[in-house]
Order: sequence, then C-alpha cells, then structure tokens
Amino acid sequence: MAATAGIIGYGASIPMGRLSIEDIATRRGRGENPEELKKGFRITSKAVPGSDEDTATIAIEAAKRAVQRADINATEIGAITVGSESHPYAVKPTATIVGEALGVGNDYHAADLEFACKAGTAGLQFVAAMVAARQIKIGLAIGADCSQSRHGDALEYTAGAGGAAFLIGQKKGDWIASIDDTLSVSSDTPDFWRHAHEDAPRHAERFTGEPAYFKHVLLATTRLLERNNLEPKDIHHVVFHMPNGKFPRLAAKRLGFSESQLKAGLVVETMGNAYSGMVPVGLSSVLDQARANQRIVVTSYGSGAGSDAFLLTTTDKLAAVRRRAERVQELLAV
Repeated sequence: MAATAGIIGYGASIPMGRLSIEDIATRRGRGENPEELKKGFRITSKAVPGSDEDTATIAIEAAKRAVQRADINATEIGAITVGSESHPYAVKPTATIVGEALGVGNDYHAADLEFACKAGTAGLQFVAAMVAARQIKIGLAIGADCSQSRHGDALEYTAGAGGAAFLIGQKKGDWIASIDDTLSVSSDTPDFWRHAHEDAPRHAERFTGEPAYFKHVLLATTRLLERNNLEPKDIHHVVFHMPNGKFPRLAAKRLGFSESQLKAGLVVETMGNAYSGMVPVGLSSVLDQARANQRIVVTSYGSGAGSDAFLLTTTDKLAAVRRRAERVQELLAV
C-alpha cells in the first residue's frame, strides 16, 4: 500500500545517571549474584533520572532534537501526543508542557496517552492518521517514561528512563522514512497493572511472558508481514519492545529474524526498560544507523494488553538529517 505519512525528524533523550546491576544488588542486600542477574536479564545497567528530570523534561529534550533534525519552525506542528506511564501530573497534560517549551503556539491538538509500554507507539499511529487524513501537515508523537518499580521487585533491576520523539509529515520529499503500514492487536490480558494511588506497578511474574508479551508481539508482527507479502529475510532492521534483553531476542528467533537484524535497536542492555519510551528509543537507534531504502519492522508491547506494529522504509534523506542532533549511542555513552 502507498504510504500517506512519513517521519521527517526524530530525537531521543536518555538521562545521564546510571545504576549498574552490581550497584542495585549491593543496595538490595540479598546476596544476589550480579553475574547471574546480568545473564538472566541481559542488562548491565539502567538509566535513572536526576532530581530535576521527569517525563516532561525527557519529552521536551527529545522533541527539541526532532525539531532540530527536521529543520522546521515549531509553529508548524499541528498535534502533540505524549505516551507515558509516568506523566508528572494526574490531571494536567504533559503534551501542553511540551508545546509551550517548543513555542508551538496555540493552534494544535494535544493529548496525553496511557497504555502501559505502548502508549508512545499508539501516539505515533494517531498522529500519522491525522497527517494521512490531511487534518494537519505535521504532528509530533512522543513516548517517554521514568519507569517505576516496587522496592524488592525484580523490576528494580530493569526499570529505566528515557524517551524519543518523532515528527510526522505529509510532504513525501521531506520523509526520512515512510510509514508504509501499521496495525494493532489487543486483548484483556492482565499481566501488569497499577491501581490508582499506587506508586509502582505489580505484575503476574512469568505470566507476563507467553500469554502476554509473546502472544501479542508475535501475532502483530506476523500479521504485518503477511499483509504486506513479506518474510523476515526481506526486513533489514527489527525493533521489539524490550522489557529486558532476553524477550526481544526470543521473539526475533521465533519469528525467524537474526541477531544482526535486531542489533541496531537493542538498546535496553545499558539503559534498562524505559516503558513507553523503550521502542521509540530503539527505533531512534535504528534510524541513527540504517541506510537508505531499508525496511524496518517495529512492534511495541503494552501490558493489559496489546501491540502496535509498523512497517517503515528509509529514504536517502536520512543520512543528512540524522547528523543534525545527538545519536542514541552518544547519549548512552556517558
């Protein structure tokens, strides 16, 4: 199918603070073996926000890089969505904070989204649909989180922070990657949740694997490939949600993708799981490295549960545009 919207700019933001698996194990004081933990989670460290950082500041920084790469005036933005599990306010939008910081003005649609770890990609779908419908010329979709974890929970080792922003536009000549197709799958699978007034989520431990993460990620990716008459060998890069370093590798193997196809977007090992910001940062890392005319498959996962899958194709504008702002690997190398 012909693409009707495309990415014209992108940017990521990852806090500079880091906690290593060894640091966390020492502070927990339970005699846990860091080497065994690193093998199990396939994570060596996680990014942690400073006292002056939150989802809004991460979203703003990522959005500024996206605007810088797209080389547009922020007043051209007609919609802003921010997907997150950790919006600073229970009642007050993060999207308007981003709009004010960018100097967008007043003529734009704003929405905060929440769907566990896939709220960022849900926003990408919404904004792309608004662009395709010619309701707006340019829209901004952000996924960002300062992930929460309960003290003593295994999530203390994996819950990180970060996010990324994508500017979606109508004009084909500005695209660095076309959005060729997208679809979603959903079910009422309660594998991970946080009740109102609770500070951190709870999860159904191993139940979060097969009936939750793998069912949705594999189903969405398979349907996307089938709908576009593609096979794994036809794809250059693939990004799956990364709750740890193990799950995306297993998903890729089951679907027939190689480690090399997964490598460029596999950023969880040194920054941890940034929840709604995880897949967006992974996609940003791929765009930092991909060549022109390469196909990218992106599949998010959000507990509760659902997946959004995308098929993208890079253009020859990508190489020039990505040089305009810091790349993900630079943000990770602190």
